Amino acid sequence: MEQLLSPAFGTVFWATIAFLSVLYLLRRMAWGPILQALSDREESIEKALREADKAREEMANLHADNEQLLSEARLKRDAMLKESREMADKVVSDAKTKAKEEASKEVEIALEAIQIERKAAIAELKAEVAKLSIDIAERLLREELTDSGKQKTLVDKLIEESTLK
Repeated sequence: MEQLLSPAFGTVFWATIAFLSVLYLLRRMAWGPILQALSDREESIEKALREADKAREEMANLHADNEQLLSEARLKRDAMLKESREMADKVVSDAKTKAKEEASKEVEIALEAIQIERKAAIAELKAEVAKLSIDIAERLLREELTDSGKQKTLVDKLIEESTLK
């Protein structure tokens, strides 16, 4: 058992040489590519992080631009709605005004037609009354003038009333 715990000088020497040669070979052939791979990996991770930050900034800018565009679109929509409401109100107002004017003209025309009809009816009534009066007077005169004494009395009376004196 003691031989296991105390190694011989030759074993230590050859183990050290083997260790150093393996260490040299690893350093020459494995550690360089491993460290290079780790360095490349670190650079690719840093590059990916930078690109992710850049993409995040671009997304924030795009989001801000989208918000601005949405705000502008809402303002334009509101302006268009306001303008269309104003136009509709104006059209309604113009239509009401035009309808009132036309109604007023129709009322005036109707009133004029009523006045004309009224005057025509009054003229017709006067003509009818005059005709009836003449008929009545004619009948009365015929009856009264059948007697020659009455005729003479009537003629004298008319001469006295006339303005030709």
